[in-house]
Parts: sequence; C-alpha cells; structure tokens
Amino acid sequence: MSEVNKVVLAYSGGLDTSVIVRWLQDTYNSEVVTFTADIGQGEEVEPARAKAEALGVEEIYIDDLREEFVRDFVFPMFRANTIYEGEYLLGTSIARPLIAKRLIEIANLTGSDAISHGATGKGNDQVRFELGAYALKPGIRVIAPWREWDLSSRESLMAYCEDHNIAVDYAAGKKKSPYSMDANLLHISYEGGILEDPWAEPEEAMWRWSVSPEAAPDEAATIELDFEGGDIVAIDGEAMSPATVLEHLNKVGGENGIGRDDIVENRYVGMKSRGCYETPGGTIMLRAHRAIESLTLDREVAHLKDELMPRYANIIYNGYWWSPERKMLQVAIDESQNAVNGKVRLKLYKGNVIVTGRQSGDSLFDESIATFEDDAGAYNQADAEGFIKLNALRMRIAANRGRSPL
Repeated sequence: MSEVNKVVLAYSGGLDTSVIVRWLQDTYNSEVVTFTADIGQGEEVEPARAKAEALGVEEIYIDDLREEFVRDFVFPMFRANTIYEGEYLLGTSIARPLIAKRLIEIANLTGSDAISHGATGKGNDQVRFELGAYALKPGIRVIAPWREWDLSSRESLMAYCEDHNIAVDYAAGKKKSPYSMDANLLHISYEGGILEDPWAEPEEAMWRWSVSPEAAPDEAATIELDFEGGDIVAIDGEAMSPATVLEHLNKVGGENGIGRDDIVENRYVGMKSRGCYETPGGTIMLRAHRAIESLTLDREVAHLKDELMPRYANIIYNGYWWSPERKMLQVAIDESQNAVNGKVRLKLYKGNVIVTGRQSGDSLFDESIATFEDDAGAYNQADAEGFIKLNALRMRIAANRGRSPL
C-alpha cells in the first residue's frame, strides 16, 4: 500500500465504520480523523466520540449540520419540485454532497491526504461521496474499504472485531433492525431483509416515523405554510428556521400517515433496488410548493421547470451536486422563485395532502378574466376563433393533402 499519513473517515460509530478505523490504522499505518455529521438522523451522535476514542482516534469532529443541510441542500432541491423516477424524494442522495463537502473541509483543516467512507461497492453512495470529493479537491485520495478488503459479511466484521480487540459495544454489535437504514431530517430509508423480494409487503413494525393511513386520526389536521422565494419560512404564522420547518412537518405528517413510499429504483451503478422510504415533511413541502407556484409562476416558466426537473433529479441522484450543470440549472431554478411568495393552506388526512387554499401578493390569477360570470369585457371570447384556427392550420393543410389522422 502507498503511504497515507492521515485520513478523514466519515464515521457513524456503527459496526462497519468502527472496523474501518482499525483497518485503516493497520493496513495503511495511518492516523485516522473521524467526522460524524448530525443531519437529523434522530439518534445521538455524541456517543461516537467515546467510540472513536476507544479506537485510539485523537482528532474527532462531531458537527451539527442540520440547518445547513436543509437551508443549502434540501430547500434548493425542493424549489425545483425534484422527484426521481416519479416517486423518490432523494432523501439519501441530497445528504451526500454535504458530507463530502465537510470531509474535504476537515481534510484541509487537519492536513490529511485522504478521505474514507463505509459505502459498499454495489451502491450509489460511493459514487456520490467520491464525485463530490474530487470536485472539491481534485488531488484527494479516496479509500473505500469495501472495495479493497476481504470482509464480505456481517459475520466477518464481527470476527474482525474479536481478532482486533474492538469492543462489540463500541461496534454496535447488536443489530437493532433487520434492514439497512439511512436517516436524516428529510427521510428515513429501509433496504435489505424481506424487502429484497419486491413482492413482499413491508412489515408494519418496520416504519419508524409515521402511523399507517388506516391508523391515522379520523379528523383532518389543517396547516398553513408561508413561502418566501420558494422556501417555507413560517407554519401557522410562526416563523421557523429551515431545519425547524422540516422537523415540524415530519411530526405532523407522520401523525397523519403521510410520506410512506415503496419503490423499485434504478441505481446509477446499473442494478435495480427495492427500498421503502418515509418522507412526511418532504411530501407536504412538495405538494405545497407546487400549489404556490401554480398561482405565481408564468405558464411557460412552470412548464420549462417541469421539463428540466427530471434531468436535475438525475444529477442529484447520481451524485453530481457539485457539477457545473447542476449549478447552471440551480441559477435558473432560483431565478424562477423570486415571485413564489404567499400562503398555502393544507388538510392532512390519512396519508393525503389536500390543498384547500392558496394566496399571494404576487399572484398571476386574475379573477376578472377567469370568472364564469360577466367579465365586463376583460376577455373577448371572439378572439378564441382566430387563435384556434391558426393553431390548427398545419393540421388542416395536412388533412387537405390527404394526410388524415384516421
């Protein structure tokens, strides 16, 4: 192995990354710096400090990134109404560029010449972490143990712990769930276990953040969301920070059975994967944002955004957040949001998000023109005849030349 003096590891404190700490120390004879991000996963991150210290780590970073995560990553993504393959709200995908950014920042702070992560060679996360790292520091070395070592199962990891005196408690030796799970403020995901059979129905006990729609309250909850520049800034009249907005929407959404999804998606590395997701706050945000845009966006701008969105979603899903094409699209998306201001009223009921009202000082809805009542001459209906004939002209010409559509 070529020399690595110091490496920054994205460290969760679980079994895999605890093994990676010792493996890096032994394999590369390297000093290890650990970085643990709090992005709202709902678990204490501070215990990772004691786990890292027990493994001989001296430089330990534990950072609260919740506000940055929602403000600089989740909110910009939702301005585009982003959804991958018609279903996935990209909860895991959007967290990875932030983690990559902080890994590089810590590498620069500590003089490290490499970074490392615990993503496997089968998944998307290896791509997301590493594309981000290379974009931000082209010469950084990336060490991906799952692509190098011969530890191929949980049992082999546990055996490694025994052989190298890694305390099982520190390695999170007792698995709490049969699923591979990832959580942050935007979502929680579940993969593996019975979910590897696409026909198997998820167990009700699997879900962590939401009640089932059947068990949700029989009375709808009503909320009002205030938007400024396409972002939610207040709920029911109370101003909130970005992270607080998402925390609140997760709570009220989960209580009403909102945000469950069961998806078979196409991974960037080529395989299909079945996963289940809970995204209660994000589901509410997407519905509300489209509602306020319906009132405030020009028609062609709205339609162009919808055409660009799948490309933007692919960019994020595949790990290209730090790419020039994403930055270019983001400028256009953000420009479109200047007038996306106002209020949306929603009812949350048994898994449904129902828009019951929207209003805005920047509304393009003109009641005097749209009314079915007397419009006092605001719209001349006779104008429609010429409009229709002109738009039918090419089809009329073709039909007159014998090119009937029948």
